[in-house]
Amino acid sequence: MTAQTPEQMLTSDQAPDVRVIAMPADTNPSGDIFGGWLMANMDLAAGNAAARRARGRCATVAVDRMSFHRPVLVGDEVSFFADILKLGRTSMVIHVRAFRRARESDESGLVTEATFTFVAIDENRRPRPLPD
Repeated sequence: MTAQTPEQMLTSDQAPDVRVIAMPADTNPSGDIFGGWLMANMDLAAGNAAARRARGRCATVAVDRMSFHRPVLVGDEVSFFADILKLGRTSMVIHVRAFRRARESDESGLVTEATFTFVAIDENRRPRPLPD
């Protein structure tokens, strides 16, 4: 096994924003976990981070640089971690990393990462300033 870079390693003191088990219903016609399933869970993780920071409702407005590094298999535990990279007046740029752990293993490895942009919105779904 090759050594992982720091951004590919998972440290034990991090709590995931979302954690889920990949199931057979999450596969594409070839039997691999569907990329759209990963993207949906990444959006949930980014949305959790955005709502906490904005202290309210947010909307996804862009997804950039989605990279699939390794496959996810049925039965894998997948953990999604979101980090806010940049704050604007109403928007946030959030980097999400997904790590897989086989059910019978203690080792986790980076499988997917992407950058999401969210905008804080008010009750009328209009952009609102982020709180201090």
